Amino acid sequence: MPPVLILLTLLLPLGAGADEIIGGHKVKPHSRPYMAFVESVDIQGNKRYCGGFLVQDNFVLTAAHCRNSSLHSSMTVTLGANNIEAKEDTQQIIPVAKAIPHPDYNDTVFSSDIMLLKLGRKAKRNKAVKPLKLPEPSDQVKPGDVCHVAGWGKTSINATEGSSRLREVQLIIQEDKKCKKRFPHYTNTTEICAGDWKKKKTFYEGDSGGPLVCDNKAHGVVAYTKNWTISSGVFTKVVYFLPWISSNMKHL
Repeated sequence: MPPVLILLTLLLPLGAGADEIIGGHKVKPHSRPYMAFVESVDIQGNKRYCGGFLVQDNFVLTAAHCRNSSLHSSMTVTLGANNIEAKEDTQQIIPVAKAIPHPDYNDTVFSSDIMLLKLGRKAKRNKAVKPLKLPEPSDQVKPGDVCHVAGWGKTSINATEGSSRLREVQLIIQEDKKCKKRFPHYTNTTEICAGDWKKKKTFYEGDSGGPLVCDNKAHGVVAYTKNWTISSGVFTKVVYFLPWISSNMKHL
């Protein structure tokens, strides 16, 4: 893996998906009822944490790199959480019955970095737990659109840990040609670039798999950034993968 790329799923006491957003703010508890906290544990007890989001009562969408590389690993999803370190009455902890990473996922350049998690049982919908809408095939975002990302990732490059409460940051959709200069492997066919070149506002370690929400729909999945860049990042483009998502949710 190129040293400048950060695989956004490790390095925290709670693992990736455990702390905060850079340049963001705390959200009102349970105001993002689609958010999921994803934990993967291998047979040696090594843990990996990520974000994700509920798209159907028994399916969560996240990033493919959030899967523990061990063949003998288990995954759980926590829904309805605000403070992930607390035992909140709203939390639903559900085992993952099957992890389905995209078959074209490339862990060197993070292409097709998307994964479906089929839950062992259906989530119970309430004020704290509700699916997030996926975009229609014709839906597109354009440069200048304002979206937001929530997660439990780090709040700074030097942070070893952060608040366990869910945070959110607003990000601006960027022009593809500018993103290509900053991220050499970037492709606008399957990816979206968002951030703010002038401000330290972005997702970071621990936010992988979370949704890029634009107009109340999940247009992207947090994929990667660079360790010297805290003003922008790359998301897997959900619209492009709609046929794959629909097919897997329909037949599993």
